[in-house]
Amino acid sequence: MADSKIVRRKFFGKLGAGALGAAAVGLAGAGCSAEPEAASGKWEPVSDRKLRVGIVGYGSCQFGAAFGFQDHPNVQIVAVSDLIAERRRGLMKACRCEKSYESLEEMVKDDSIEAIFTATDAPNHAKHSIEILKHGKHSATAVPAAFGSIEDAEKLLETVRQTGLKYAMFETSYFRPDCCAMRAVYEAGGFGKLVYSEGEYYHHCARPRESYKGWRVGMPPLWYATHSTAYYVGVSGGQFTMASCFGRRGTLPHFLPENNPYQNPFDSEIALFDTTEGGVSRMAVCWGARIQAVEQGRVFGERGSMSGMDYQAGLLKKLPDLSQPPLPPGVPAGGHGGSHGRLTDDFVTAILTNRRPAVDVYAALAMTVPGIIAHRSAQKDGLRIPVPQYPRPA
Repeated sequence: MADSKIVRRKFFGKLGAGALGAAAVGLAGAGCSAEPEAASGKWEPVSDRKLRVGIVGYGSCQFGAAFGFQDHPNVQIVAVSDLIAERRRGLMKACRCEKSYESLEEMVKDDSIEAIFTATDAPNHAKHSIEILKHGKHSATAVPAAFGSIEDAEKLLETVRQTGLKYAMFETSYFRPDCCAMRAVYEAGGFGKLVYSEGEYYHHCARPRESYKGWRVGMPPLWYATHSTAYYVGVSGGQFTMASCFGRRGTLPHFLPENNPYQNPFDSEIALFDTTEGGVSRMAVCWGARIQAVEQGRVFGERGSMSGMDYQAGLLKKLPDLSQPPLPPGVPAGGHGGSHGRLTDDFVTAILTNRRPAVDVYAALAMTVPGIIAHRSAQKDGLRIPVPQYPRPA
């Protein structure tokens, strides 16, 4: 046990001096070595058809109305739902919709609805998505795709495959400005293979946020990994293959194992992953550190690196368009770095043009499942554990 504690101190000590330090100062003396192309700028409609959409969930974050479906020129909100009557009325008002259902289970029976966005409690995301898909409707959901259960994740994958319908996970980091820029540079060959990458989600939780049946109370940090893991999966399209994770035992009351439904002792978890490119990623979720909420990442490649919007010491001399995708008129960018409206537009456009959403089921599981495995590793004091792979079919 004593040896284990020494290993843990060395692990976190190295992170503090190296990786976390890089977040603050970047690469000393490195600058942008290329000029970006002009942004494309204008949103172009792909259809004049209105997709008939249902919205479920208006909890403490009120995410049911936060992604701008009600403002999209190709969307008609048919109905909304929340289990709590007062919230249901609030969602009707926010979405400018006169029809509601008391539950998702009732809404899925409405044959006029083509797609449903769920902003429900995380433990039910996979279950609700499966229910929607099995009733012949496209499904989009808030993060994560599955909550602590690889079995649920794989049931979701099988349902998407069986139905052939669209599924999207609304991971906000994917459309943050820096992640969009990194992805564009990666696709242009500006990094080559990624040697090392980092993703971080810091959100201090002195008290657990209000949640349905208390699902947020003491939840394992890396069960909510996608804001971090998007900074590898959402940049490169790669996956994690092995996980080793260490957790910090929290002192806040809700992170004592006896005080939360998960028997979770960790208020922060930091994982190291092997990647399909042969590189290494460090992904962190921290509830215990007193810091302003932040989602951020950095990538370090054979041909160049990026911290924020700065392409550093790179070999690519002409950068691609680094801007976020344009928004439809009237659709607000929304929160999380202006990602909300872009996630909605991507999902709607994917259905109308019959293409895959940006964060489809394969990307969603590649972002979600590694966090579940990493938490298991933390429970075993950093044991290296293989991560299931979900390669997208050619």
